Amino acid sequence: MGTQFTRWIMKQPHQHFLAVRLKTTSSQYVASRARDPTFEKLMDKYKNLLKVIAVQDLILANPINRALSLDFLSRLSQKLHLNRGAVSFLRKYPHIFHIYHDPMKSQTFCRLTDAAIQISKEEAEVINASLPLVVDRLVRLLSMSRSRMLPLRAVLKVGRELGLPDDFEDSVISRNSHLFQLCDAHEPNTHNLKLFDVIPDKFTAAVENWRVEEYCKEGCNVDRAEIQFSFKHGYPPGMRLRKNFRAKVKEWQRLPYVGPYDEVSEKKRSSKAGMMAVEKRAVATVHEFLNLTVEKMVEVEKISHFRKWFGFDLNIRDLFLDHPGIFYLSTKGKRHTVFLREAYERGCLIHPNPVYHARRKLLDLVVLGRHGLLTDELRSIASNKEAESLGQYDGETCVSD
Repeated sequence: MGTQFTRWIMKQPHQHFLAVRLKTTSSQYVASRARDPTFEKLMDKYKNLLKVIAVQDLILANPINRALSLDFLSRLSQKLHLNRGAVSFLRKYPHIFHIYHDPMKSQTFCRLTDAAIQISKEEAEVINASLPLVVDRLVRLLSMSRSRMLPLRAVLKVGRELGLPDDFEDSVISRNSHLFQLCDAHEPNTHNLKLFDVIPDKFTAAVENWRVEEYCKEGCNVDRAEIQFSFKHGYPPGMRLRKNFRAKVKEWQRLPYVGPYDEVSEKKRSSKAGMMAVEKRAVATVHEFLNLTVEKMVEVEKISHFRKWFGFDLNIRDLFLDHPGIFYLSTKGKRHTVFLREAYERGCLIHPNPVYHARRKLLDLVVLGRHGLLTDELRSIASNKEAESLGQYDGETCVSD
């Protein structure tokens, strides 16, 4: 089912945006969205980066020698979507992974290269140096919940997006016991993270700061009524915006809304105006959620775990599709990922942060692939015995990555 904005805005059935939403399935709605080549190109890189990170985390999880046997990794190939097999995947990224044979164990292993280890250390260092920002993000996230409480499992799912350290429960929760409290949830062996103390200062949402900046710009002639409840919009190149569509968006921009940190009223939610208010607050909430993330992006599946806690039960994927001027939804890499459109320019964050910079270095190595290595070095990666050992893995599934 589409959101109320879909039904309200759709007047012309041939409109490129929200075309025949009520007569299509959800998958058709996703497929009919306007593509943005800049974000799609970025996701082409990120889908490979996510596989690299999954393997990297497995290697770093081994506390003894920071290495992983290829036997073990090969058994996980399908789960990790290493479609051509573990060895083929590792060989694609020689700047990140090093394959070697251990004659003592008669096994072949992989480890991280010195460059990849250095990037991992740098990311950990900048995360630890930014713990006050992590605490602020977490307090803001909990403040958007009606109960000032969220499932710990859901928070951990977006741990990377929020820049949480590996020892998050010790370095953030335990050390800030005046702010956070872990309490038992209704399900066995599950916990909720609660904002223990009342925060005296009311937070200001990022969109509200943007409105002030826009209104105070030198030479700004925009009426205050035009920007008071507005969100910044931008659209994919080549997307046709009909006059009727522009008028409807302008009307939606003027709708009052309850901010992500404000108390929510339960009355009149069944009326058209009430449902529109719920939807606009949902847009404000996920807009603020994305602003709290390190890279202004998150998988749709991860953010959907917060819906009921944030006080709305809309289809969150459709919400992103209904507002292509604010969000961009990509389906690359067998996952749905949403970007905050205004935060990016030419595939990069407009206002980067140290954690983002560290992660981009790893992305650069992913993009580099096999380039930059001498032919002789490639030929001498493995000894004859190692090459013979690797042969058993080369018969793995041969579907393109």
